[in-house]
Amino acid sequence: MARLVYKTIEGIKLQAFSVAGEESVIVLPEHNVCFDPGRAPRETIPIDNMCLTHGHMDHAAGVAYYFSQRTFVGIAPGRVICHREIAQHIQRLMAVWADIERHPSPGVVYGVDPLEDVQIRRGLLLRPFEVNHTAGALGYTLVDVRRKLKPELSGKTGPELVALKKQGIEIENVVEVPVLTCTGDTAVGRWMDLDFVRGTGVLLVECTFFEPEHRERARAGRHIHVCDVPAIMEAAPAARVVLTHMTRRTDPRWARQTLEQLVKPADMERISFLMERDRHSSGRHARQDSARQGDSKSDRARLDGAQSPQRPDARDGDVREVCSDG
Repeated sequence: MARLVYKTIEGIKLQAFSVAGEESVIVLPEHNVCFDPGRAPRETIPIDNMCLTHGHMDHAAGVAYYFSQRTFVGIAPGRVICHREIAQHIQRLMAVWADIERHPSPGVVYGVDPLEDVQIRRGLLLRPFEVNHTAGALGYTLVDVRRKLKPELSGKTGPELVALKKQGIEIENVVEVPVLTCTGDTAVGRWMDLDFVRGTGVLLVECTFFEPEHRERARAGRHIHVCDVPAIMEAAPAARVVLTHMTRRTDPRWARQTLEQLVKPADMERISFLMERDRHSSGRHARQDSARQGDSKSDRARLDGAQSPQRPDARDGDVREVCSDG
C-alpha cells in the first residue's frame, strides 16, 4: 500500500504518493477530491470525488477497491470522474467485479468531456482539460467561484438590490479563481495555453525523466523531461509548482541540482518535489513516513532491480547541452 506523504502547499493540504510506473494518488481531504486512486490507500476511501486522469494501471488500479470499500465501511457510493471515452470501460470493469464477487459495489462513473465543468460543492468547480498523453487522458483544475457585488451598485440598500434582482438585473460579477491544477501524466502541449492553467495558484505537474539521455524516451511516452520545466514555469508564472511522477531511481538532490542549471533562481523558489519530505516535518506524520520508509526497503529493491538511486556525482552528461539541442 502507498506510503503517502503529507504536505501543505499554499494552504492546501495534500496526502499523496506519486512514483512513475508504481503508483500515483493525490488526496485533497479538505476539498473532498482525489486525483487518481492509485491502489486505493485508506486515505482515498472517504473522498466523494475521485478524479481519474487516465486509465494506466499505476493510476487507476484502485477504482474497483475504492467503490467496494466505501460500501464495506458504510459510506454512500462514491463518484469516479473520468474522460467520457473511458467511462464505459470503467462501468464494464465494475460489472465484471460484480460477477466475480456475486454482488455489485454501488458507485457513479461520471464521464465528462474536456472543459465540461463539474460541481464539487457550492462555490467550487472541477474543470477537466485535455492533456498530451494517452487517449482519454485529462488534467483537472479546481476553480473557486466567487460572487461580488458590481461596483456601481455598492451604494444600494438591501431592498433596492432585491428590487433589481426581481427586474432580472444581474447585480453580481462572477469571479473565477483557479486554485490548483493537476495534470496527471502528460507531455508539454496546448494545455499550457489555457488561461485557468496559466493563472492557477498551485500546479501539480509530472516530471518523469531527468537524465539527459532520456529526452527522446520522454517524448516517445508523452511525458515531461526536465528540459521542459523552464517552459512550464513560464506558462504558470505565479504558481507554486510541485513536480510529481519521478522515478524511484531519481535522486531528489541530483534532480534539484539539475533543475538549478536550467531554471532561473526566482523560479527555483517556486518549485518543490511532491515526494521530497519537508525539512521541517515533525510529529506523527514524520514518524509515519520514517516507519513506512523502513517497511518498504524490500519493495524498493525489487522494483528498482536491486539498484539504489544513483548518487548526484554518478550522473553523466550535461543537461544544458541536451536541452539547448531542442
